[in-house]
Amino acid sequence: MITKETIDKVYEASRVEEVIGDFVQLKRAGSNYKGLSPFSDERSPSFMVSPVKQIWKDFSSGKGGNAIAFIMEHEHFSYPEAIRYLAKKYNIEIEETELSDEQKEVANEKESLFLVSEFASKYFQDVLLNTEEGKAIAYTYFKERGFTNDTIKKFNLGYSPNQWDAFTKEALGKGYKLEFLEKTGLTIVGEDKQFDRFKGRVMFPIQSMSGRVLGFGGRILTNDKKAAKYLNSPESDLYHKSKVLYGIFHAKQAIAKQDNCYLVEGYTDVIQMHQTGIENVVASSGTALTPDQIRLINRLTKNITVLFDGDAAGLRASIRGIDLILEEGMNVKVCTFPDGDDPDSFAKKTPLQDLTAYLEENAMDFIQFKASLLMKDAKNDPIKKADLIRDMVASISKIPDRIKREVYIQEVSRIMEISEEVLFNTLAQLVKKDNSELGKKQKEEQQTSFEVHKNENVVAAANVDIQFELEHKIIEILLIYGNVEDDFEDIHLKANERGEMEEVKEMNKYKVYQRIFLSLQEDEIELANPLFRSIYNDIINYYNLNESFELDQYLSQLPSELAQEVTTILMNDEREALHNWEAKNIFVKAKDKTISQYVSETILTLRWFLVNKIIDELKTSVTKDTETDNSETLSMVVDYLGLTNVFSKKLGRVISRHN
Repeated sequence: MITKETIDKVYEASRVEEVIGDFVQLKRAGSNYKGLSPFSDERSPSFMVSPVKQIWKDFSSGKGGNAIAFIMEHEHFSYPEAIRYLAKKYNIEIEETELSDEQKEVANEKESLFLVSEFASKYFQDVLLNTEEGKAIAYTYFKERGFTNDTIKKFNLGYSPNQWDAFTKEALGKGYKLEFLEKTGLTIVGEDKQFDRFKGRVMFPIQSMSGRVLGFGGRILTNDKKAAKYLNSPESDLYHKSKVLYGIFHAKQAIAKQDNCYLVEGYTDVIQMHQTGIENVVASSGTALTPDQIRLINRLTKNITVLFDGDAAGLRASIRGIDLILEEGMNVKVCTFPDGDDPDSFAKKTPLQDLTAYLEENAMDFIQFKASLLMKDAKNDPIKKADLIRDMVASISKIPDRIKREVYIQEVSRIMEISEEVLFNTLAQLVKKDNSELGKKQKEEQQTSFEVHKNENVVAAANVDIQFELEHKIIEILLIYGNVEDDFEDIHLKANERGEMEEVKEMNKYKVYQRIFLSLQEDEIELANPLFRSIYNDIINYYNLNESFELDQYLSQLPSELAQEVTTILMNDEREALHNWEAKNIFVKAKDKTISQYVSETILTLRWFLVNKIIDELKTSVTKDTETDNSETLSMVVDYLGLTNVFSKKLGRVISRHN
């Protein structure tokens, strides 16, 4: 594990504007920077970076956080991967904590497998580019496929010599253990000898989303009928073919930005499309599409466009994967190429502008695709047509979203000229068959609850909004001014010379977080919004345990859900800079000039709101029944109304004292 000292050094060295500046073109906007969102297509900048607060906010997607969060979001790194990336950027040596012997063994073994795989990738490319055999056979093959030198290097394409143990000998000579060569599947170990798994093949390294080599695909170039045309690494601790997608490392940013992923079948399809300029493309690498592969795409986008060649037999076999995509709640389109073409060949001969136009114009909804594919056979055969309709409804039944299901049923009804009622009945039967009784019951309860209470919820939402805004403001104050000290007015009851109790006002210094905590404790107020309540408890605890408040350090220890909300609250003020109000001679009043007033107003207004809420509840409980004694309830209402008058006077005093 990376030590806390190393993590602290990374946080201290990292400048959010420098880190993000490597990926986004930033321009000055007052004390901040702004730019176009790297997570969505936009023409007007909604991406804001605050060097003072060391955080960023993308108002178009809602994402935000510190430098670490940006690297995790943009590069799709894990937290340790993001730390390592920034440590490398700022030349910080990574220190690891002492692990148990068992942990060391597991960690060392997995890292050893990665190191062997990385060595193999570099070795295969070196053979391709710098040996006579590699240049004559593999390099010539890739050039015939139309791949440029830059593309060959970008995808780390290589060649394994056509000798029984060339790679194994080289690896052992460099000090890599035979144990790990065997576990990665690069070397096959027999009783009395060992030999290379991929001998005589061009090599396609398969990388994780963060770029580490997990395994390989190898293509034979001879016409040996006894050998498989393509050969993949066997399953290992690193490589699980059902959980990886070829090209995901190079495609991830384009997929997230384009909000769409093109799914193809082979390695060369990905490489050729990428070289042409369509970078948001991945391949299932010759395996049947799996739920894990779909979920990998789902981390980046909800939209998949499956690209098929014109082979009808292959189409029928491949469309089974569409149902899996639908089951994951994703949107799927299909695009086919002309007969005789696949994504590789079509991209090779088609300029980017024409290729982009073709994909946009020919991508069709999966319902239209199934209808167009199978309708020719079914047109004059009622039985085949019925089977086709049933097949289309079966696909629709996989979709979790009920609204989408209904829309698609209407589309099938239109295309196939069959009544919606029949289709809905068929759909109901399929859904009933697929869902467990528990799942059905939960859905029915949710639907019933929504129908019964939807009007009540609208009213409730209106009532909650005021409290939400006040609680939001309290969290904002704590985050921005929590550690600031200021003068606050305290009022005490004290006996005068005549023995009468009277109010005595005095000014005392408090830190803002202390004043808010004491005020809420005094009235036993707990924030109603669960998210705000979690942030409130966390930040009060943080202030009590730490003398200073470092925002990046505070964000680093928060769960992601709370960190996102904190960033949103902090950057709301910065959003004004996007509109460049000052250039238009419009100046926003700075809150930090009247901190105590701002705090006091907010707390008093929250008290006022909550007391009025109690008054409304008491009034509701008063009955018109003449036999019921409502005197105690009415007396409480009068007392609470008196309290609201006190709040009103205090608010007036607070405002006038600062104006």
